[in-house]
Amino acid sequence: MIGRLRGMVAEVGEEEALIDVMGVGYVVRCGARTLSRLPEIGAETVVHVETIWGEQTGQVLYGFSSRDERRAFVILKTIQGVGPKAALSVLDVLSPAELASAVARDDKAAVARANGVGPKLAQRIVLELKGKPITEGPVAAFHATSYAPEQAAKVSVSGEAVAALMGLGVAEPNARRVVEHAVGRLGEDAPVPALIKAALQELGR
Repeated sequence: MIGRLRGMVAEVGEEEALIDVMGVGYVVRCGARTLSRLPEIGAETVVHVETIWGEQTGQVLYGFSSRDERRAFVILKTIQGVGPKAALSVLDVLSPAELASAVARDDKAAVARANGVGPKLAQRIVLELKGKPITEGPVAAFHATSYAPEQAAKVSVSGEAVAALMGLGVAEPNARRVVEHAVGRLGEDAPVPALIKAALQELGR
């Protein structure tokens, strides 16, 4: 799985960039925020990458200008109804720190500013992100303690397991399916590593 690329900016389009790494061109899909931060053509850059496999699309690389943006993208993708396009749209209007702050304030309107994210989905995003460390900075510490621990754990454990499987290249629908089976077998109080192990066993059947 590709997690980061260091190379030369070869091309920049409306939704993707071509990064030349020692003669190999990697097509990386990016949000408008990331594309606007890329240096000029021919300059060297570092792009943080999330690799997603789809049954129809194959391997797709999503690029970000920081680790926090990549982390926020992965967490957003664990929410039902939030695909890669919607996750990128959210990060186009809110940086990870701004997203964490909006969630802590229960500011659904801020999230709903993202293209393709309606009020209901914005509400779900705010609810499911509560208690999750979206960034590594001080905002994350406040955000993670601003919600009831029991509810935060209930929301985050299965989500973390789904995110981990997606990080291994499992398509989101399959990751959600096997994690749900694992939760059904082990219970909602099962630790994340146990859920991941059970989910991988389910995939191997």
